[in-house]
Amino acid sequence: MNKAFAAIALSASALLLGGAAGITHAPPAAEWEIGPWIRGKNYSVGMPDTPTPLKNGNWSFRFPGPTVDDGHVHYLTFRHGPLTGKKRMVIRYRIDAQPGVRFVAHELPQEPATLSLYFQRGGDTWKAKGRHIYSRWYAPTAKLGPVTPGTHQVSISFDDPDWISVLGGRSADNPGRLAEAMDEAERVGFVLGSSSARGHGVYATGPAKFTLLEFRVE
Repeated sequence: MNKAFAAIALSASALLLGGAAGITHAPPAAEWEIGPWIRGKNYSVGMPDTPTPLKNGNWSFRFPGPTVDDGHVHYLTFRHGPLTGKKRMVIRYRIDAQPGVRFVAHELPQEPATLSLYFQRGGDTWKAKGRHIYSRWYAPTAKLGPVTPGTHQVSISFDDPDWISVLGGRSADNPGRLAEAMDEAERVGFVLGSSSARGHGVYATGPAKFTLLEFRVE
């Protein structure tokens, strides 16, 4: 690789991943992971490893279903790196479904299905013990996105006091923990589940598709 090409490639990578003052835009579909993968097991049952790329640069996936035994989709994330200096996360998405199709939360079907913005610090053991109770952070309850037909947008400031860690409670009740996790962040994205069980999966009772229209960290 010549020096000029290397410089261009490095510049493009910096624009994608962003620095403290930059804006991260959604990477290509192949760089998103449908998961989570934990100790060799993918908890998004019945799903491909990555979303389907679209010609306009966006991507989509089909919800599994029509029963829970047919699968459920949980996490969609990509490698981002530290979130130091970032101000907010924004997602805009569209859900298409035939009339009468319902979206069901895998573990708590009595609750409405939801979308939560999310980030995870590096080195997380997925056991939520010790320092790792502050390794995964989920959107404030008031900022959950709907999993219903239509186009939706969610924007959340990192200054919001109601970010929720996996077992550590609200960010406001644990001063400094959110900032520490942001400094050591590895993956960002969103999860599907319900208000009481973020990221625990959703399935659809009929044909339905999710399309990512925009995702950015700024």
